[in-house]
Amino acid sequence: MVTILGISCFYHDASAAIVRDGQVIAASSEERFSRIKHDAGFPDKAIAYCCSAAGIAPIDIDYVVFYEKPFLKFERIILSILLSFPRSCLLFREAMVTWLNEKLWIRQILQERTGVPEKNISFCEHHQSHAASAYLCSPYQDAAILTVDGVGEWATTTFGYGSGNRFAIEQEIHFPHSLGLLYSTFTAFLGFEVNEGEYKVMGMAPYGTPRFVDKIEKLLSMHDDGSFTLDMRYFAYHYSHRRSFSKRFVQEFGSPRDPSHAEIFDTYYADIAASIQRAIENAAVNLCCALYKLHPVPRLCLAGGVALNCVANEKILSRTPFTELFVQPSAGDGGGALGAALYMHHQVLNNPRGYVMESAGLGSAYTDSDICKILDEGNIPYHNYDNQEDLFRSIAVHLAAGKVIGWFQGHAEWGPRALGYRSILADPRNPAMKDIVNSKVKFRELFRPFAPAVLAEHADEYFDFPGKQDLLLYEFMLCTVPVKETKRTVIPAVTHVDGTARVQVVRAESNSLLHGLLKAFYGQTGVPVLLNTSFNLKGEPIVNSPEDALATFHRSGIDILVMGSTVITKEQKSCVC
Repeated sequence: MVTILGISCFYHDASAAIVRDGQVIAASSEERFSRIKHDAGFPDKAIAYCCSAAGIAPIDIDYVVFYEKPFLKFERIILSILLSFPRSCLLFREAMVTWLNEKLWIRQILQERTGVPEKNISFCEHHQSHAASAYLCSPYQDAAILTVDGVGEWATTTFGYGSGNRFAIEQEIHFPHSLGLLYSTFTAFLGFEVNEGEYKVMGMAPYGTPRFVDKIEKLLSMHDDGSFTLDMRYFAYHYSHRRSFSKRFVQEFGSPRDPSHAEIFDTYYADIAASIQRAIENAAVNLCCALYKLHPVPRLCLAGGVALNCVANEKILSRTPFTELFVQPSAGDGGGALGAALYMHHQVLNNPRGYVMESAGLGSAYTDSDICKILDEGNIPYHNYDNQEDLFRSIAVHLAAGKVIGWFQGHAEWGPRALGYRSILADPRNPAMKDIVNSKVKFRELFRPFAPAVLAEHADEYFDFPGKQDLLLYEFMLCTVPVKETKRTVIPAVTHVDGTARVQVVRAESNSLLHGLLKAFYGQTGVPVLLNTSFNLKGEPIVNSPEDALATFHRSGIDILVMGSTVITKEQKSCVC
């Protein structure tokens, strides 16, 4: 029995994952425990959880694998600074402080924090970790592989191919040319936080007109072989740690939006968002068409932060020869922890494959007894249901009456999307529900869309799928699809302004509790869809523990909290257990 711990940290979204004999036992980001959004620190708490879930102590781990190679990354930073000196002098100072403090000593830190012998600590290149996290979790025995993100060591985009238990990265595009950094530059220009606000750009884009695509193509040159280059005169991220765009960029696109005004809708900036989104979609399609020429198979595995762009994923399925697409739920840097562990098991140790990620429920879980104990200790009234069907029927009635539900069930999700384990649920039929949940529950921008969770048995009645409906991609809420025109007035709260929705198809086999609630809501209303959004407030990680859920419940406009079989309302006066 071989137990491997994968770790990613010291940039953003620090995470840990444990793989035992090729099976993923547990995986979680550190932010779920620390409550620090995008926590970059060493994932002590996530490691402790993973070890607990595996029933081992850290000393029982056979191998620790880090998700990138620090010295190669340091080489890229130093050479980039030298090439852009003296403009990069401040970046040099910041890099030295960060790297000399901890990043150059990662092997020693890993050994000290885990207790695993130094000889059993290994490193995997950043984009190999991404590729492994997608292909080695996929249901495919062979597939083309595309990774696209900001930057790893040198690579920003890679082409590869996997067969059986092995894969190879065959072509790379190197820093500073990066689609991820291009999108992040526009994210910053639009007044949003980089590595957080990219979702906001994607959500804002449908409200605008992509009238600046031609201007963006002055910055981004795409070629028939899939490669691309950026005109670096418009960018500053390769020599500045404070600003990602240059004066020339501002001359081309105007003044950047004040972050303090980012919540205020502005048509001009919406048009900018629509334009960069369209440009990224075009680039993704160009990459995939070129990759298909190298590997003409119908299956594609996609990873890296850009793989979380659900709209671009739909364009890949509808505008390229690939008909099957797999994206692992934690496709960004956090997923590198899982990829690193799988890389060791299959690529290094040459073990056969026997795992498919069919569920994202890899995080912390709490029993009804755990939940009741916490509620009793806090003198919090609640009602406990002995029968699940009764629970589902009761909550369905509340949903149909316009109540907003906090839904806390089973293992927490792996990745940034709420998939019915730590979710806020509401009635999608109410056209006002979108604004209610955005303003009174989540306290966030009113243009942000919500996802529909739909019973798998009825999904094709409501949505037009560009690929096979049974793709895991749709279960992980990683692709937008058109809502059928006849259904847009039926579920207006989850139909975005452009007539699409980031759908989550729910199967009984993978999420029986959310499936049961959806069935009950369908029986109550005739609509097999619920509004589903992450159980958190603006600027906070998704809740992880019952204590987190209770705190968010009391600080928001959520009406009813359901944790396991217990139900808590803000008006409840007595306890029934």
